[in-house]
Amino acid sequence: MGQYASFNDQGSLEAQVKNLADEELLDFWEETQQLARMLDQEEQLDIEYNPEYERVILQELQYRTCFKGQF
Repeated sequence: MGQYASFNDQGSLEAQVKNLADEELLDFWEETQQLARMLDQEEQLDIEYNPEYERVILQELQYRTCFKGQF
């Protein structure tokens, strides 16, 4: 599994996502989904889930899917 640095800087998150291998990116997306479900079920109001992670991950997955095999 890949190592993820602090996600406070949006450029940093996008750069990290672009550098992940396909399997690592899918693992990261799965972890964000599990976190969101866990927070939903437990109604953790003191912990913030940032849906921006999901947007960045899905955007990169779409990009990779669209351009796969074109290079």
